[in-house]
Amino acid sequence: MISSVSISSLVTNHVTIPHTKQGQSIPQRTTQRKQCDTSEPRAPFDLGFAPLDESGEGCTDVFCCVIFVIVILGYIALGTVAWIHGDPRKVVYPTDSHGQFCGQKNTPNANKAILFYFNMLKCANPAVLINLHGLVITMAVSLLFILLLRYTAGVLLWLVVFGVIAAVGYGIWHCYWEYSDLSGKSGANVTISDIGFHTDLSIYLQLSQTWLVFMILLSVIEVIIVIMLVFLRTRLRIAVALLKEGSKAISYIMSTLFYPIITFFLLAICIAYWAVTAVFLASSGYAVYKVTPTDDKCMYANLTCNPKTNITKVCPGSQCMFAFYGGESVYHRYILVLHLCNLFVFLWLVNFTIALGQCTLAGAFASYYWALKKPNDIPACPLYSSFSRAIRYHTGSLAFGSLIVAVVQMVRIVLEYLDHKLKGSQNACARYLICCLKCCFWCLEHFIKFINRNAYIMIAIYGKNFCTSSKDAFFLLMRNVIRVAVLDKVTDFLLFLGKLLISGSVGILAFFFFTHKIPAIQEEVPSLNYYWVPLLTVIFGSYMIAHGFFNVYAMCVDTLFLCFCEDLERNDGSSSRPYYMSPGLHKILRKGEEGAKSCAAS
Repeated sequence: MISSVSISSLVTNHVTIPHTKQGQSIPQRTTQRKQCDTSEPRAPFDLGFAPLDESGEGCTDVFCCVIFVIVILGYIALGTVAWIHGDPRKVVYPTDSHGQFCGQKNTPNANKAILFYFNMLKCANPAVLINLHGLVITMAVSLLFILLLRYTAGVLLWLVVFGVIAAVGYGIWHCYWEYSDLSGKSGANVTISDIGFHTDLSIYLQLSQTWLVFMILLSVIEVIIVIMLVFLRTRLRIAVALLKEGSKAISYIMSTLFYPIITFFLLAICIAYWAVTAVFLASSGYAVYKVTPTDDKCMYANLTCNPKTNITKVCPGSQCMFAFYGGESVYHRYILVLHLCNLFVFLWLVNFTIALGQCTLAGAFASYYWALKKPNDIPACPLYSSFSRAIRYHTGSLAFGSLIVAVVQMVRIVLEYLDHKLKGSQNACARYLICCLKCCFWCLEHFIKFINRNAYIMIAIYGKNFCTSSKDAFFLLMRNVIRVAVLDKVTDFLLFLGKLLISGSVGILAFFFFTHKIPAIQEEVPSLNYYWVPLLTVIFGSYMIAHGFFNVYAMCVDTLFLCFCEDLERNDGSSSRPYYMSPGLHKILRKGEEGAKSCAAS
């Protein structure tokens, strides 16, 4: 029997899958050993094996991996060149009109440290801005919320659904009451077309026809909601069951909740390297001086000059003033190209870091779903194993997917730049074209991110290349498009509700803390003249931490959903091809099948 298969047998034997159709078996990631036992069906996900070795599948998208490594080496070279030519003091410290630093040692202005500008660092207190109490509370509440979704997901969803139905029903009653009240009044029976357009919208609320239109619209919406609930009730139950299953999976693989720290660390490195490189590139070159005349009669106006030259001899009253840092070498002529390269590689690395996190989490949660006996058959250290597989075998595939997103994002940045330049233009056609292109590329970016996210899940499960995984994921989602829509909206709503609840609660607590409304801890509260800055900092930090935790949960639900769809297509629930879903999901699915059969029989 399948249930008697031990972890050791899955490690040492070649995994074979029962055929779903004649002549077709489940694609899988396996390790071929010298002694193969193909007498028993196994799970599609090999639970404890080294995913690929010399006798198994090789690395995916090797060419893109090589290009990615070359680009990283070139990026390091770019940073080195920028570091050699640049001087960040030109950006960090203020200069006078002659390009000389203010208040810095070994400069003519070393004793002139009193600067005429607002120094934010003198007013900001890092201990206040970075209030760790609220952020620690956010982490604890986020973790608790995710774990409790196993028990509260269904209650929250149905409370909201019936709350919406009740709210729309009240709206229908209120519109009917207003319509009945206005029907007997003189002047209220005038039609909307007779009045025409008015900027004062309160005029329309005094007409009975307005409330009749509102009542009809709300009635249509109510009917649509009820019909959708009737036909989608099974899919809603499956969505809730998957949400509960996701909470259960995270409780068994708690290390996944801390993976966002690794992602944050890698993103911080990317951002820091990009920012430092950009500063050194911007500060490359030497001081360039221009002739600044007092009137328009000077023929040398805005030309390069030497500050040691007395320009007043040729242009009376003119000065040789500092203009900018630059140069005439090849390096300085192509400085804009280097800035664009810096930005593009930065986008590529950021998207690669996100893709690595998604693939790693997907592999860990897939190992949970395809475990024969949960949680006993979950392999040891699933997160580390999944991370190792992603880095060792699928760097090229992740680089391929992130490259596509980076190209689209680069095009969007160029379009934003053109839109900024054309804002004062009178060419309406050009502005309209730019606006349409911005909209199209925004939609394209989000679509590609959606496909990539599911492609990374398929890569983590089956170990195929990016294009094949994208195709498999796309057609699998299209075959379950209604389930996808229902689960996506239910998950988005519950996670948004959780983020709002957590960040709002921590924000209220921080408000009472900074305004000395909590008597027990008044002595620990710093003295503030303006508490909105630290309050908004705490709220923003709380939202970002909750967002990081809930992103793990959303990835878990998406992975379990794709595994669930694969399970339905590959297996039929028989003894030879049993489902690997949890008993709760199996029970809901069986009820749906029995209901469909009864409807067909009647």
